[in-house]
Amino acid sequence: MRLALAPLVLALAGCGAAATTASSTVNPADLPAGFVQFSSTVSMRLEGNYVVVSTSDLPNHKSPYWGAGSANYEAPQAGMAPNPSSIAAQTYVLRIPRTPTPSASPADTPMDAIGVALNGVVFFNQYAAGRVALGPEIVSFDRYNGHPAPRNNYHYHFEPVYLTQASQSALMGFILDGYPIYGPKETNGSTASGLDACNGHAHATAEYPGGTYHYHAVGAPPYLVGCFHGVAGTVTN
Repeated sequence: MRLALAPLVLALAGCGAAATTASSTVNPADLPAGFVQFSSTVSMRLEGNYVVVSTSDLPNHKSPYWGAGSANYEAPQAGMAPNPSSIAAQTYVLRIPRTPTPSASPADTPMDAIGVALNGVVFFNQYAAGRVALGPEIVSFDRYNGHPAPRNNYHYHFEPVYLTQASQSALMGFILDGYPIYGPKETNGSTASGLDACNGHAHATAEYPGGTYHYHAVGAPPYLVGCFHGVAGTVTN
């Protein structure tokens, strides 16, 4: 049954986060596998072949970037050099294909959001401003591998370890082309291997027992996604 007025509460599973729920006005059976794991900071609706994901982009974990006085503030970890930005609510809207379609040729990822983690925080690609290597920016990451951009939009360039602390094979979120992204390990505990230029490969996963193309986080560039394997949707903020 489709619910038009009251949010449908869906359970979050397997991401290593605190127990939270996702809000949606759609039947969970109409959503792609894995989308039911989004947290309560994320809302979803369907538009044709797209799941429209809306998020305020606020992390559900502590960070120095919350600022002193916030209940979620923590002091910088040893070796961290915080940047001058802070965490602030955003209005990200990502239109993600319900049925991913492989692209005739992989496309470069843009600057800004290239996907969204299950906790509602957006993923960025492997570049700093000007499409240069992250380099010195890495020391500004908090202990969960996130930091805010100059517009105060918090994001992950690396594996969001808050979401993989329970399992490094966990589903972390979805990329703008509709394909899922997982931690650096396979479900059998082995390190993901045989990844293509976009940082993905195809086989069965917990959420897709019939098999699907998917990305993995890795410890070297491109860290998350090197290019879009599929035809990407759109994002606004």
